[in-house]
Amino acid sequence: MPPLNYRLVKHVAGKIAIWIPRVPSGLLPCQITGFILKRRLVLSRSLSIISILVGAGAALIWMYWPQITGQIETPPEAEDKLTLQPTSFSELDGWQQDDMRPAIQAFARSCAAMLRRDDDKPVGPDPRMGTIGQWRAVCEKAVSINIDALRKEDARAFFESGFKPYLSGNRDNPEGLFTGYYEPELRGSLTREGPFQTPIYLKPDDMISVDLGDFSDEFKGKKLVGRLTGSNLKPYYDRAEIEKGALAGRDLEMVWVDDAVDAFFLQIQGSGRVVLPDSSVLRIGYAATNGHPYFAIGRELIDRGVLTRETVSLQTIRKWLHDNPDQADEVMNTNASFVFFRPLKTDPDDPTAGPLGSQGVALETGRSLAVDRRFHAMGVPVWLETTDPMNADRQFHRLMIAQDTGGAIRGPVRGDIFFGPGDDAALFAGHMNRKGQKYVLLPDVIDPANWVKETTP
Repeated sequence: MPPLNYRLVKHVAGKIAIWIPRVPSGLLPCQITGFILKRRLVLSRSLSIISILVGAGAALIWMYWPQITGQIETPPEAEDKLTLQPTSFSELDGWQQDDMRPAIQAFARSCAAMLRRDDDKPVGPDPRMGTIGQWRAVCEKAVSINIDALRKEDARAFFESGFKPYLSGNRDNPEGLFTGYYEPELRGSLTREGPFQTPIYLKPDDMISVDLGDFSDEFKGKKLVGRLTGSNLKPYYDRAEIEKGALAGRDLEMVWVDDAVDAFFLQIQGSGRVVLPDSSVLRIGYAATNGHPYFAIGRELIDRGVLTRETVSLQTIRKWLHDNPDQADEVMNTNASFVFFRPLKTDPDDPTAGPLGSQGVALETGRSLAVDRRFHAMGVPVWLETTDPMNADRQFHRLMIAQDTGGAIRGPVRGDIFFGPGDDAALFAGHMNRKGQKYVLLPDVIDPANWVKETTP
């Protein structure tokens, strides 16, 4: 049979194009009839398959048309909600083994601040945490304790005799994430000179903070940070804009340091020490943030494929930034959040105390915990159960005091452990990324039976 030639014909009102073979010349009538019937059968099958596919596609579009057009929205995730489940001290794993004397010292500092407030004032945003009046008795007892003469068992008895533990949960889920932070040490100068070219900024006077809870209970615990442009409130400058000089020439530079990466991590830690050329030390602490959301640049490095979830840590991030100075600024600027600082004074009665936390009291190494202030009150004792940052098989169970906050600390069962100053503290903080649970300790005069449902933010 001679080779076939094809011609293009259109089927179904020009919607489907199909190649139809031309009937070769020289064929007998019976051959022509058989050829045509055979080709018609092939064409019929092809059209059937196409019709089925078109019909199936149309059915799928019809089924999912509301989602495609946005008529059906994906239900939003449930908002975080602190739940508290009463329990007993016998349920706290490791309670009998912990030496709580450092926690007593930290708690006494918090109590000194709490006792300066009126009895009818709430301790925190959640009414279940009680009022200052309900905390006054345990606080007055704490500040009167002679820490140097206190025995280990006496410290434990203090909490057992005046408190009740409650398992914290996020809508009854007790598992949360616990990380660590430390007090970094930087080298700097009060004037811009030599290697000291990176500024640490004071809080700008044009930055406005708006508590949205003042306008509606619906927005309680939320705020906006911005600046006025004419009569309009605009978002404050982000990290990239500030690094490009948005605040230059306003005399906001408190101190100049010699390492931009160290300055970046200082903002994450929230406080630090700057060693000046004459060997004196300037302690600085958190003053404010520009209001932009915090973004962990470790995620950016994982997305770029240069680190993995298993290898990411403060140390590996720092090393990559130092080894890649041409990309470091771009990566750091993915975190639009920017922190401003203020100078801190050393307490003459407690010169070895740590930096001031959000409660305005000195932090205690290994015993101060940063929490989400939308749910937790400052000064509340917290029993923590997680694992050691350097050995996941070793328990890290101890009594902490909620004394600080942080931009990345979000959620009812979130926590950030203060590990103190120095290289060891940096190592522990950099590797602390563990799941765990926590219990809040409330004065026993607070009766859970009096709690009103749906009182948490």
